[in-house]
Amino acid sequence: MTGWKEYSIYINEEAEDSVSEILMRLGSTGVSVTSRRDFEKMPITDTNLMWELDESKFPTEGIIIKGYFNLDDITEDFHRHLYEEIDSLKSLDLDVKDYQVETALIKEEDWENNWKEFYHSVPVTRYLTIVPEWEDYSRSSKDEQLIVMDPGLAFGTGTHPTTQLSIQALEIVMRGGEHLIDVGTGSGVLTIASSLLGASEIHAYDLDEMAVSSARSNIELNNLATKIHIEENNLLEGIDLEVDIVVANILTHILLELITDAKRVLKPAGYFISSGIIIEKKEEMIDALEAEGFEIKQVNQMKDWLAIIAQKPAD
Repeated sequence: MTGWKEYSIYINEEAEDSVSEILMRLGSTGVSVTSRRDFEKMPITDTNLMWELDESKFPTEGIIIKGYFNLDDITEDFHRHLYEEIDSLKSLDLDVKDYQVETALIKEEDWENNWKEFYHSVPVTRYLTIVPEWEDYSRSSKDEQLIVMDPGLAFGTGTHPTTQLSIQALEIVMRGGEHLIDVGTGSGVLTIASSLLGASEIHAYDLDEMAVSSARSNIELNNLATKIHIEENNLLEGIDLEVDIVVANILTHILLELITDAKRVLKPAGYFISSGIIIEKKEEMIDALEAEGFEIKQVNQMKDWLAIIAQKPAD
């Protein structure tokens, strides 16, 4: 019977997206992320569920990112590649010096559901809630809309502050009928949220083939396959569109490269929503946006993360 190996990366929260992508790129079949916040947010009304959870599984500091690999696919130099990839994040100003890696073998019959106990519905705004596709969730009001996700596909589950900030920013600027681009769509969560918020046309791009596949699967879970255009592309290179909104939840150094192209594809008075910005990069990002002619409309913060709503001049 085929065996699986679980790799647990204990690391600081700001490295979540980057390390998740590294694990997927190295061949992980799924990625899970747990933090102390996950345990504290568990619904207190479900006493059986709370009893089943082991508090010791949740870190007191930082997060745990887990990847799952078929033993047959782990090569002799796998461990070296993993450490090299994580260490390379230091060049992106991500503090990864104190990370730890633990491994465990998992039986074939257990691995697929090994991480599901950690994922539960997340209310992102008053009207939008992210729900794992296996959870039997009941709407709290007739106005509540659900973003159904399969977190096993990774690339952003909606629990990270940068994702929540992005969705909240979309809700602030959208009025319905917008043409929108989601750059670095990952799981497709922002694309799905945009559609539920009333966008009339959406184009989503990601450079990673697995991310595009993940997004496409989640879009289909939400019955939106006919409303969203998704394809592989490097940021906005070669994209010749004119849109109302560009949203991007990616690392700051990539956002800085994106500013000029975001302005190019935006209509006059269009909005550029950028998230994934660590607080230390706030001024650098604002300065770059203003140098390109954008007006900063709002800066929102959650923990050490920022999202910026910037507007292109009307003329």
